[in-house]
Amino acid sequence: MVEKKIPNFIFSSSCATYGEPVEIPICEAHPQNPINPYGRTKLMVEQILADFEKAYGLGAVCLRYFNAAGADPDGELGEDHNPETHLIPLVLQTALGQRPHIDIFGNDYPTKDGTCIRDYIHIEDLAHAHLLALGRLLNGHEGGRYNLGNGDGYSVKEVIEVARNITGKSIPAKMSERRAGDPVVLVGSSQKASRELGWRPRFGKLEAIIETAWNWHRANPDGYRG
Repeated sequence: MVEKKIPNFIFSSSCATYGEPVEIPICEAHPQNPINPYGRTKLMVEQILADFEKAYGLGAVCLRYFNAAGADPDGELGEDHNPETHLIPLVLQTALGQRPHIDIFGNDYPTKDGTCIRDYIHIEDLAHAHLLALGRLLNGHEGGRYNLGNGDGYSVKEVIEVARNITGKSIPAKMSERRAGDPVVLVGSSQKASRELGWRPRFGKLEAIIETAWNWHRANPDGYRG
């Protein structure tokens, strides 16, 4: 990019760069101490971009996603991974009868119901943040690091219960062992993105996020293969 004189870089980073939070909600000044390879590699790229910004003037915005979820409200685009690892699609596949149950990895965390808590952000809100970040760079402003989350935390059990209410399905759940590298709580503050990018999430409630995902999965039970 430097050789071709491409001046701007927008990087999809992650809240995984923070590791175990020392305060909630997490702001951008929070220490970055990742506890898994995913978070470490995201942090490495953030550091490389900071070096290139100083050395070559490469403008960079790093967007630290919390849990991306949901689907296109118009029903054209949805979440389809192979293998699937994200909680909400796995829960909805269970609702469709494609899985016998949803695994809950650990119920002995120090939370209100013993399961991990995460901040879910709708994919359309993420896309909008990218456009705002690009506009910031194209208008000559310096880059930056921004959290993208709703600022609300939901436990695994709460996600499953909301999905039950929206789908009308029982969604069997099975307790499993904890997974290594899972922080207890990840909830972010997006005040900096609001202040500097003018970003405001449209899908602030988990119900709205899951409803768009359910509409897509129900219409596309086999994903894009169908």
